[in-house]
Amino acid sequence: MILLITPSDRSEECARALNTGTGQPTHVASNVETAVNLLRSQEYSAVVLDQCLLESEPDPCEQMMQHLEGAIPIYVNCAISGVERVVREVSSALGRRKREEEGARWSAERAMWSDLSESVTAMLLSCDLALAVPGVSTQVAERIRVVQGMAQQIRARLEHTMEVPTRPR
Repeated sequence: MILLITPSDRSEECARALNTGTGQPTHVASNVETAVNLLRSQEYSAVVLDQCLLESEPDPCEQMMQHLEGAIPIYVNCAISGVERVVREVSSALGRRKREEEGARWSAERAMWSDLSESVTAMLLSCDLALAVPGVSTQVAERIRVVQGMAQQIRARLEHTMEVPTRPR
């Protein structure tokens, strides 16, 4: 969902164009107070803020920015920008955000896959080393083999279900 904050007479036209151009519902706030109330009650992917509000109400705008949560702030000048340009800028910003999120997800998956793989390898190595100790009792060796078998099952599942994540394009 997108929040468009502008006192412009063309706000509804711009909201319809943003909805069509991005595929996301767009709400309109004509002032900062209304915008804060909407931000408190809804979650938005982007907040499009008319620069004339930034210039005329800098302190309320700054306070409003504290309520953005995960929304991307996008600054536009509705007085000189056409609706098509606003739609392009918002679409571009949403695309950048999506790529950034995919990159972060890829990094997290890669780190988790690596950590799990390293832990399983360490478990298997420890089991091998423990079994190689001279004089290990049969009971202890059997328990070590059980742990070793479980670690091998985990490794097999990791290799089967989790390919090494490839970098998103």
